[in-house]
Amino acid sequence: MAVSKNKKIEVLASIENELKVATSVAFTSNTKLTVEEVTRLRRELLAVDAQFTLVKKTLIRIAFKNVYGVELNEEIMPGQVAVLISRWDKIAWIAIVNKYVNELRKEEKIKFVGSYFDGQVLDAAATAKIANLPSREVLLAKLLGSMKSPISALARFFDAAKKDIEGKWATKVSELAWLVAKKEEPKIEEKVPEAPKEEVVAEVKSENPEVKEEVPVTEPEVATEEVVTPAE
Repeated sequence: MAVSKNKKIEVLASIENELKVATSVAFTSNTKLTVEEVTRLRRELLAVDAQFTLVKKTLIRIAFKNVYGVELNEEIMPGQVAVLISRWDKIAWIAIVNKYVNELRKEEKIKFVGSYFDGQVLDAAATAKIANLPSREVLLAKLLGSMKSPISALARFFDAAKKDIEGKWATKVSELAWLVAKKEEPKIEEKVPEAPKEEVVAEVKSENPEVKEEVPVTEPEVATEEVVTPAE
């Protein structure tokens, strides 16, 4: 069925708008995909803000030329090609498509034929390597897991220490209570009874021979003179 010129212009404008906000782009050859498989693939891509579009190769080349200034050659666009555009994660969406590529490998229903990453056009082999890289979510999960490892070990250490303290809590508390009570108990000073004082009779002895003992001096009796009156 022929597509009108106006319809082509509308489709071209839509592709260009998507390419302007794209983080990465890929191309797949998918001549044998069923309608059910395409519908399921599109639903999964919408969950990571990506889209799968079947469009004429001529319009894709024109859109790339207008938006990126890049010429796409025939090796990138063999046969019937679908364009996959991601607006968010560069890798997450391509990993989803890669799942279908691996599941349907025997039938060769879908395969990568090229891609556009960070201003470079990549062939099928380079695109397949990128497709096998882990997604952003997987990388973040691994990083978070490696960060949690030492924290988990530290948490286990504290948990073991906590259980050990709780196991000894009863005895430790009783010991602590006893120490506190002993510390707060007022100290009673024991009074030592004094020895009875003995009466010491001081003997006056002079150790120095030159010092004489003082003997109390009694005043001499004063003789009363008799007054004799001469006879007249």
